[in-house]
Amino acid sequence: MKTILKAIGMIFRFIWKAITLTRLLITNLLFLFVLAIIYMLYTQSTPEVPELQIHQSPALVLNLSGPIREQSTYAQSVDSIAGSLFGDSIPKENVLFDIVDTIRHAKEDEHISGLVLSLGNMSETNLTKLRYIAKAINEFKASGKPVFAVGDIYTQSQYYLASYADKIFMAPDGLVMLKGYSAYALYYKTLLEKLDVNTHIFRVGTYKSAVEPFMRNDMSDAAKTSNKRWLQQLWNAYLTDVAANRNISPDKLRFSMNEFLAQLNSVHGDIAKLVLNLGLVDELASRPQIRAELAKTFGSDGEDSYQSISYYDYLDSIDSQSVPNRTSGNEVAVIVASGTIMDGNQPRGEAIGSENISTLLREARNDPHVKAVVLRVDSPGGSASASEIIRSEIDALKASGKPVVVSMSSLAASGGYWLSTSADQIIAQPTTLTGSIGIFSVLTTFEHSLDRIGISTDGVGTTPFSGQGVTTGLSVGTKQALQLTIEHGYQRFISLVAQHRNLSLPDVDKIAQGHVWTGQDALKFGLVDKIGDFDDAVHLAAKLADLDEYDINWLEEPVSTMQKLLIDLFSEARVSLGLDVTSLIPESLRSTTRKIMGDTEILNQFNDPKGQYAFCLNCQVE
Repeated sequence: MKTILKAIGMIFRFIWKAITLTRLLITNLLFLFVLAIIYMLYTQSTPEVPELQIHQSPALVLNLSGPIREQSTYAQSVDSIAGSLFGDSIPKENVLFDIVDTIRHAKEDEHISGLVLSLGNMSETNLTKLRYIAKAINEFKASGKPVFAVGDIYTQSQYYLASYADKIFMAPDGLVMLKGYSAYALYYKTLLEKLDVNTHIFRVGTYKSAVEPFMRNDMSDAAKTSNKRWLQQLWNAYLTDVAANRNISPDKLRFSMNEFLAQLNSVHGDIAKLVLNLGLVDELASRPQIRAELAKTFGSDGEDSYQSISYYDYLDSIDSQSVPNRTSGNEVAVIVASGTIMDGNQPRGEAIGSENISTLLREARNDPHVKAVVLRVDSPGGSASASEIIRSEIDALKASGKPVVVSMSSLAASGGYWLSTSADQIIAQPTTLTGSIGIFSVLTTFEHSLDRIGISTDGVGTTPFSGQGVTTGLSVGTKQALQLTIEHGYQRFISLVAQHRNLSLPDVDKIAQGHVWTGQDALKFGLVDKIGDFDDAVHLAAKLADLDEYDINWLEEPVSTMQKLLIDLFSEARVSLGLDVTSLIPESLRSTTRKIMGDTEILNQFNDPKGQYAFCLNCQVE
């Protein structure tokens, strides 16, 4: 009886939530209608943003807030109107190329007298992206304009950029958190066993560790060895850059826990003083002291601070002045492929949809003004079928006589490498993670857990595969067939690499097997052609197309106003209906919860029609 009442209660709660959701949807649709009218009036009547009037020579404050992405998710016009209506409460989306272009613009701007790195709200960012921003900071410094860094507490990513400043200020009770790089994962084998969930794993690649969380309770020795190698390379690159910027020895920043405790004890636990003694910062100062110091360089604003303009205001001002001036008739098209690779159409900036990217590649092939293409890849992989669809479009683009250069960002591993193989040239940075050439499939069935609660499945079918599924499990023959298809997929993968990289099949197999390589290792093995950044890739593409003059054309699918508003609508509905799970969990457990939900999200993104995936789980560096 109790169970029946509980079930009835659940039904009524579901009905009430459905009613609430309907009410919320109707309310928001009315709101969207009003917002659409405002938007139309805004776009029709709002005059062009005037040029920012800078009467003195302020400092550009690089006050980045939030994550740094390869591509924006929302259209800038939508952010603009949403920001004006909601008090600029929309989370910032920082596009890597916008940051670099803005710093370069400020370098040439006679009104800008210096750069202040105020990075306290910047999210942790991969070293490869940080190095590209650092390149622009170095160019700014080369112009003779000063660069300062200010902060209370510097995270690892924040400090990396701060190390490029001429002078670093830190609060007297601040610290620099250099925790290094790590690759940890949650393992679910025992949990799945307790739930009587049967996990069927098919893979090829000794080092293909993406499936280990479902078949082990710890990281395998092979995965630990492989991960430790590239993690150490990234950390060495970080320390080498920081040490060179601060004119200290990298060894000064390599110490054991006992050595760290001894140094901390020598300053009586004053970690800010230890940071100063190590040479990581130049001066310990409070915020009022820092503002007064910067006012000496940039002039006072009359309000107890210095003359300055924020990154976001400056970006808006130069965007309003920018008018595309394409007069050469020759274009190098840039297509950004960022996120997990999935089949079909996917949201821009959140995933790589095989249809989205293929459409853009065809657009570039059919546009007579486009003479070459740079494909910017930042992906841990995903669907093998989707990767192959994109790669085949690159083949067609090359066949039309237009060269293709792949510019690898932080990640171009597994499926990210698969779709890159056909390019005329592949450029990676030393800290790019690539390779991870392997393939796997994971299927979960629940026949045992259903049997435990008294549910069984029975019936008849017409073929050996009839009835094989989540409630019945897999037969021995079905498992063998699936493993054979995975092995064929792996052979297909390494054959493509061998064909397009001019390597023998045995040589590719040696460096494949799921191995993750840094860009510098990939160059040695012939997986990439050159070490360089995005700028180098664009120049190379133009050179391959014999272009002396050219314009850059960023090809991307626009995010419509309605798409953005619908995303906001369903985000609001999710919170209003109490579906924001992390908000119900104690703060101390939220990081673990987010990790579990992140793993679940990865599984939800696996939509390959054949169930075959080329994905690098451990490439998600912490």
